[in-house]
Amino acid sequence: MTKLDVVLGLQWGDEGKGKIVDFLAERYPVVARFQGGPNAGHSIQAGKTAFVLHSVPSGVFREGSINIIGNGVVLDPTIFRSECEAIEALGVPVRERVKIARRAHLIVPTHKLLDAADEAALGKAKIGSTLKGIGPAYSDKTGRNGLRVGDLTGADFREKYDTLKRKHLSRLAQYDFTYPFDLDEAEARWMEDAQYLKTFDIVDAEYETNALLDAGKTILAEGAQGSMLDVDFGSYPFVTSSSTACAGACTGLGVAPGRIGRVYGVFKAYCTRVGSGPFPTELGDETGERLRQRGHEFGATTGRPRRTGWLDLPALKFAVMISGVTDLIMMKADVLDGFDTVKVCCQYRVDGVRTDRVPYDVYAEVEPVYKEFPGWKGDLSACRSEAELPAEFKAYIDYVEREIGVPIRILSLGPDRSQTVIRK
Repeated sequence: MTKLDVVLGLQWGDEGKGKIVDFLAERYPVVARFQGGPNAGHSIQAGKTAFVLHSVPSGVFREGSINIIGNGVVLDPTIFRSECEAIEALGVPVRERVKIARRAHLIVPTHKLLDAADEAALGKAKIGSTLKGIGPAYSDKTGRNGLRVGDLTGADFREKYDTLKRKHLSRLAQYDFTYPFDLDEAEARWMEDAQYLKTFDIVDAEYETNALLDAGKTILAEGAQGSMLDVDFGSYPFVTSSSTACAGACTGLGVAPGRIGRVYGVFKAYCTRVGSGPFPTELGDETGERLRQRGHEFGATTGRPRRTGWLDLPALKFAVMISGVTDLIMMKADVLDGFDTVKVCCQYRVDGVRTDRVPYDVYAEVEPVYKEFPGWKGDLSACRSEAELPAEFKAYIDYVEREIGVPIRILSLGPDRSQTVIRK
């Protein structure tokens, strides 16, 4: 039986999943996004052009590919149209390659207003939302109020839209809040963009996905954000609003757990985080800034500078455990070129007690316990085989691999597809 393989981020997002999906897509005629919204920023090097995908699956640049936006995704028609038109401008026939789940939920203009109002009301305790309406859209989904892509073709669509809008405006009236947002203008554009969305192939994605598997087509399921932002297992409440773990691929595409095959876990050779929340290995010093500048650690969607720190093994082991990761993929190791020493957090000290476990309490005082490695002076981005890697770097990855107990199959040493080493 053909299996569905999954690509996940194992940290706080921004691990480089887009490049890996694009790299692996050669083996997979079908790529499917299973959760998240347009706050995703999956960076792809398409020839000489760098492109950032927000809602469209990362296989779209592969000729003849099928790309499915699953029911677990929340879709903003305005952002989607802008993204697709930019892809089309590169000569990519996006309508031929992208299918949209009828059950996927829609982000409407008032979701963005609610997002901004909720974030403002939190004050210093704010989550660090991208203010794209994603959280409120998922809230409406679980609260059974949401609009879905399939509703766009219904005779009662406008009635459903207006009912949802009235609910949102009633709630907004309870806030002492103003936001520079022309709702009438945004709504008029949204309606036009919703018509554009209807020109795509809107499908029962759960049937489509299972039929493709039954026909022997290999499928790569693409997640957004990272495991430590999972709504259940992440650093709650500083999390996203969907399941970023492997289980999310089942509910986000309508496939049974038994149909999951390989689970590729993507992580950086160091750590980054955007927004608020705990980050045990964060470096607020010159080393942290060096990581940020060398790694170009600024949000692909927002441009916000990312927080940076050393690799966190307890968090990585936790993410591997909850998703049953079978293959590890290490990204951006070349960013660590030239450091005299490289550190890895091997344990935490919580309230004076050493532990391998990620604490439940996000406000707990967590002190990282580090293991230090000698750095390497070579240019990893020039390496094209495992034999060319510096001995110091090999010692670093061998340690990480042993500690986690899962093989590191792929090393990404730069943004281009060619800057990728497959380990034997």
